[in-house]
Amino acid sequence: MATVELTFTPLPAHVRTARLVATAVARRSGVDESLLDEVRLAVGEACSRAVEGHQLHCPGEPVRLALTDTPDRFEVEVTDTCVPQASEPGSQDGAVAGILPRGLGFAVIAGLADDVQISETSDGTRIRMSWPSAGAAR
Repeated sequence: MATVELTFTPLPAHVRTARLVATAVARRSGVDESLLDEVRLAVGEACSRAVEGHQLHCPGEPVRLALTDTPDRFEVEVTDTCVPQASEPGSQDGAVAGILPRGLGFAVIAGLADDVQISETSDGTRIRMSWPSAGAAR
């Protein structure tokens, strides 16, 4: 089992890099070509949500991306460490920046990934996604 870890400053330009790295690692892990667009889009959505939250609440903290290939799965974990306080903008009604309900982006991710687990704790949000892989030869 190999893991590629990437941390990046919360800038929208870095989301593209995260998508490209995730797609390359997924391909190397043996994810079917027909699923690579889903990987790219799901990782982009998860990283965009993390970047938006970090820009609002903790711009100095990095976003974390972990890409792991196991013999039969390709797993992605996007972790943000920002939690809006109840009195901060964007914290009302579970909305991000008061624009979109938080569940909307999660629904998009769930529609793209084979398996999704979302954990919201007092330390932030962790989104785990996975897709089947062929266990590419090393």
